[in-house]
Amino acid sequence: MLKEGVNGFCMALADSVPGVSGGTVAFIMGFYDQFIGSVHNLVFGKMKEKKSALIYLAKLGAGWVIGMAMAVVVLSALFESHIYAVSSLFIGFIGGAIPLIIKAERKSLRDIGKGILFCLFGIMLVAGITWANSRSGGAAMELGQFSIGISVKLFFIGMTAISAMFLPGISGSTLLLIFGAYIPVITAIKGILSLEFSYIPCLIFFGCGVLTGAVTVVKAIKVCLEKFRPQTIYMILGMMIGSFYAIVMGPTTLEMPQEALGFGNFHLIAAVAGLALVLGMQMIKERSERNRKSCNSRKEEI
Repeated sequence: MLKEGVNGFCMALADSVPGVSGGTVAFIMGFYDQFIGSVHNLVFGKMKEKKSALIYLAKLGAGWVIGMAMAVVVLSALFESHIYAVSSLFIGFIGGAIPLIIKAERKSLRDIGKGILFCLFGIMLVAGITWANSRSGGAAMELGQFSIGISVKLFFIGMTAISAMFLPGISGSTLLLIFGAYIPVITAIKGILSLEFSYIPCLIFFGCGVLTGAVTVVKAIKVCLEKFRPQTIYMILGMMIGSFYAIVMGPTTLEMPQEALGFGNFHLIAAVAGLALVLGMQMIKERSERNRKSCNSRKEEI
């Protein structure tokens, strides 16, 4: 229970900030396949598989809820007041995660010819959406006042964002940032925690989009990872590379837009902290794997 709760807590912290994916954390910490498999079995599996998946996801979800609640209490203010330090932290995290994924998936990445176009597509997809959103000025979104137009938009944004949560690449929060919904959604969740119930109708539409996206996308992801893994991993890496541009442009999406992240406002210490964080997760994964192998060896000897 404790291990799954900690895993869920770490995923929530990643999912709550733009630039970092809960899927990336799951991949680095070594429980990604179990996570995707459990979600798949919960939706499409037999009754025995559903029960097992439900137990695992309930433990993971308990940690996720605690982590997300703690994150949203401070993130809206932190993201506004320390945007460049936070963005620099995300840059360091993604920069550290990319080589780790390349190392873990080196067999899948050997055939460059199969994947390079998918990598370029991933880069163009994220960068293109980010550019289009900055041109449209889509950041302004008031969720405290119910609107059918905004609610329908939130439904599809939720569907798209949850798809990213399942991928060890671009994060759901980055997509929220790209679509101009990150600050409004975080503010709305924080408002509900403060008993401001005017946000509930819009968040219900957002939540329905999240559930719909989770059900429809998990099958496709599982099939892609099993049958088209090289192409999928290359596209994931492309989306991660493209997310650098989304993070750099993040300050321009605030309610009070600021200049994009650049050399003049880049925080090196924060970036190093992000790099250290992802390396720390990798060390935890490797230690866990060594302990598991050691336990299995003892059992075989007995």
